Amino acid sequence: MTQTNPKGVSRDEVQKLYRDFRKSVLISTAQQITRENRAQIRQKVEILDVEIDNISKAELLNRLTRGVIFTPNVDHLMKLQTDPEFKQAYEVADYKICDSQIVLYASKFLGSPLQAKISGSELFPTFCEHHKDNPNITIFLLGGAEGVAKQAQVRINAKIGRDIIVAAHSPSFGFEKDEVECQAIVELINRSAATVLVIGVGAPKQEIWIAKYKDQLPNIDIFMAVGASIDFEAGVKPRAPEWVSDRGLEWFYRLMSEPKRLWKRYLVDDLPFFWLLLQQKLKRLR
Repeated sequence: MTQTNPKGVSRDEVQKLYRDFRKSVLISTAQQITRENRAQIRQKVEILDVEIDNISKAELLNRLTRGVIFTPNVDHLMKLQTDPEFKQAYEVADYKICDSQIVLYASKFLGSPLQAKISGSELFPTFCEHHKDNPNITIFLLGGAEGVAKQAQVRINAKIGRDIIVAAHSPSFGFEKDEVECQAIVELINRSAATVLVIGVGAPKQEIWIAKYKDQLPNIDIFMAVGASIDFEAGVKPRAPEWVSDRGLEWFYRLMSEPKRLWKRYLVDDLPFFWLLLQQKLKRLR
């Protein structure tokens, strides 16, 4: 016999209503989780076997609370074809963002256009400006010739209006091969109040260094490899004008600025990029 409560609703009906309610709550929760997970899934564009995040600068700045950021350009993509240590280091990156207008053009050629070019030299100062009033963001600068990182520290802090750069160090040439010096740098970073490490010592050294030592830096939430950005911020190297960069000619501007150092990179090492890109396009068409 089915029992009823004083209002005439049976116990079976109450249990059914309760089951339906629980089912509705579970479905709603699952749908919410799915929506949140989808929001976290980042679209990527593959170029020469490297997955580059298809993300805008504003979206990146809003999302970036933890992680490792690398900035692939043509030179990176070519080095990754032949350097296994560099390739292994790239696997630790949480974000791989397009550093080159030529890579942006390449994505369009392949039929999967990236949203934007976000070079390291553009991201770093914008990141500082974005967090100018955020006391949780404090930066250690690592890179540049002797005294350059300190010079960049002074200029950036003056521009931002607070000591967002809390420490800076310019390592010796070839430091990455000296374990004693590397451990001393790790200690410098750990003794600082930094939550962000910005390293600009050139690829592949900066990416390999991050991959090797990141686990020894527990206070660092964000690792950012930015190439020549520290030199630009210190004012010791000129940045290409925006119109030059937007037309994919920054490589030519830098070549003219430092021909002895960069001629082989741009005129020899990186030229096969276009042949490999064509091969990828033909493979997709087939």
